[in-house]
Amino acid sequence: MHTMLATSLASIPSPTVGAIHLGPIKIQMYAICILTGVIFAIWLSGRRLVARGGAPGEILDLAVWAVPFGLIGGRLYHIFTTPEPYFGKNGHLIDIFKVWNGGLGIWGAIALGAVGAYIGARKAKLRMAVVADAMAPGIVIAQGIGRIGNYFNNELYGGATNLPWKLEIYDYDLTKGEAIRDAAGNPIVKGYYQPTFLYELIWDVAVGCVLLWLDKKYKLGRGRVFALYVALYCLGRLGVEKLRTDQAEIILGQRLNVWTALIVGLAGLVVFFVRKGPRETSAYVDGRAPVVQTPATDNDSLDAAGQDASEGPDATADTAPDPPPDPPDPTDPPDK
Repeated sequence: MHTMLATSLASIPSPTVGAIHLGPIKIQMYAICILTGVIFAIWLSGRRLVARGGAPGEILDLAVWAVPFGLIGGRLYHIFTTPEPYFGKNGHLIDIFKVWNGGLGIWGAIALGAVGAYIGARKAKLRMAVVADAMAPGIVIAQGIGRIGNYFNNELYGGATNLPWKLEIYDYDLTKGEAIRDAAGNPIVKGYYQPTFLYELIWDVAVGCVLLWLDKKYKLGRGRVFALYVALYCLGRLGVEKLRTDQAEIILGQRLNVWTALIVGLAGLVVFFVRKGPRETSAYVDGRAPVVQTPATDNDSLDAAGQDASEGPDATADTAPDPPPDPPDPTDPPDK
């Protein structure tokens, strides 16, 4: 009896509510987690881009392109690899646009997000390798933050387990954003499963920290930070995919994402070892340095003429010495 009680208590409960209601407006926690991850990635990437020679605020110009492209790419990948909820017998095409209910494939998000970032980099004349290296740690940590959204949605868990850290999953209504309850008002427990969302969250944050440390220690450049991010993320994703049991396309006996992680991860590893050389000396393709506006100080208030600009043009009029008289013109007639 004691063992059964201990086993029932040793679990991670999932949220029974995954949405915030502000009057008639319903905000899904999944969307909040994704947005939080995006904001964090922009903040960290901005700091890293400035440290590599980019101009302050330039990351926002890149985000205008990268974020929408990434969301569209993530959604398209999910739809094409999991078509049944949208094109199947009981599917609804309108659900394609309900991104807030979950369903973003990271592979498509990174692929199209990179296209968006490339467009933004071209417009700003930034080196794409510098941009990619600056963004890599923020991206992978943002992925971990986004996995918390899957936790709120009671989704993307692994197989059934009795481990002490097993995840308690409820029958969940994504449309309402809450667990389905029985006649007594208690959430209906679906079972106890591997918390794959937690495994990936921990792995993503760890990868981000490793990238920051290695980049600081070895001054990596030429896209090698991004390549290492791809390789390390895919390594962890391989393990997570082997535990997941949610619906997925099967190719040669393996989930599609297993093959994707294997191929993309190996490609990242190859790029990391092939792309050698010192870090770029300029973030820009033309080698220029950014123009950084700094606030004027008391010692910097002199204008180009050496005049104290803070006192106006006539500030030295009373203290300046009189100019010397003009020399006499020898052609002038003598005074009489």
